[in-house]
Amino acid sequence: MLWGEGFLLCFSTVFVLLLLATRYPQLSVLLTGGLYLLLLLCRFPPVPESRAQQVLKPRGKPYNIAHRGGAHDAPENTLAAIRLAAKNGAVAVELDLEFTKDGVPILMHDDTVERTTDGSGKLSDLTFTEIRKLNPAANHRLRHLYNDEKVPTWDEAVKECFHHNLIIYFDVKGHAAQAAEALRKLYNEFPHLYNSSIVCSFQPSVIYKMRQADINVVTALTHRPWSLSHLGDGTPRFDSIWKHYYHMSMDVLLDWALHNILWNLCGVSAFLMQKNYISQDYVEKWNKRGIEVVAWTVNTATEKRHSEQILHSNVITDSLVEDCDPHY
Repeated sequence: MLWGEGFLLCFSTVFVLLLLATRYPQLSVLLTGGLYLLLLLCRFPPVPESRAQQVLKPRGKPYNIAHRGGAHDAPENTLAAIRLAAKNGAVAVELDLEFTKDGVPILMHDDTVERTTDGSGKLSDLTFTEIRKLNPAANHRLRHLYNDEKVPTWDEAVKECFHHNLIIYFDVKGHAAQAAEALRKLYNEFPHLYNSSIVCSFQPSVIYKMRQADINVVTALTHRPWSLSHLGDGTPRFDSIWKHYYHMSMDVLLDWALHNILWNLCGVSAFLMQKNYISQDYVEKWNKRGIEVVAWTVNTATEKRHSEQILHSNVITDSLVEDCDPHY
């Protein structure tokens, strides 16, 4: 149901702001009601909770998700990482989806190749043939163990995950329309994905497009407060003062929209939240809405125990075997 906890306050706030701006009660009522009807007509219902739970809590309890396949334990977003994550006891893997210049879907976190490979340049400037020649383990701490790794395609990654009975968290970096269409074809090719995967993104447009392309796919929104104005390590994204504070104001608006409207508009089944902003009350608030909370990136044994025993939340982690620093 669209109208529920939080929505009364949300639309009351909208009404008051419109009333202050227009000074016409009738117009404020009309505009607020129009917004509500628009949301009602455009929203997607979430997939049935019973099926979402097959992905989010298949064993009825929280589990560990290997971040980028386990970026500390093996080179990120590689088949080797998937294999090692399964060996180390992961129930699921989180994999980053990107595209090459010629439109081939591959596993890659960044839109450039310098950080993880021995190449240079933007993905948008490199063909799949060129990407395939690069070594995705080149800059990993254990690179000497993975000299033969290649950047995998989505198909290769899915087949590897199926082989090890792993749930997949597809993290879509952007390209909303292109990604939604590519994922629609992937789900058609591998129907087992409907009950063993979830599509996640920081960008609500990606999730909305995904629900348009295939309403049966389990989806989640990913969030980190201040992500528009700051990098993962807390460093400001922009040197310009006005750009910095402009994006901070956009961060406030995005945070409000995600927690009050966008989760319902997109019909998500889970909310992936940066661990520092999660509390027991926060998890319970989302659970009352029928939404599971997944914490990221949880990299110490103490934090993992807290998430499992107190929060009862799945955790995304860089390592299944030891404490480590986060990979941004």
